[in-house]
Amino acid sequence: MIGLASAFFLFAATPTVVDAPWWAITLLMLGWVAGLAQGCRWFIRKPVAVLVLAVVLAIAWFAVVMAGARWLDWA
Repeated sequence: MIGLASAFFLFAATPTVVDAPWWAITLLMLGWVAGLAQGCRWFIRKPVAVLVLAVVLAIAWFAVVMAGARWLDWA
């Protein structure tokens, strides 16, 4: 759960890192909320999967920000 909380700061800081449009920020935050909901479901039964989920969310954030900066001119 600490990993998911850390990933939240990546997602929340996106407007200060890049000049992303509001819809991209909204989609990123909805993706994080979906990941948080899944992490809460897995917390007791699959604790290692929650850690993997946090890493996957961080990698997905990086991929979206880099793709947006490259192809959508988010500076």
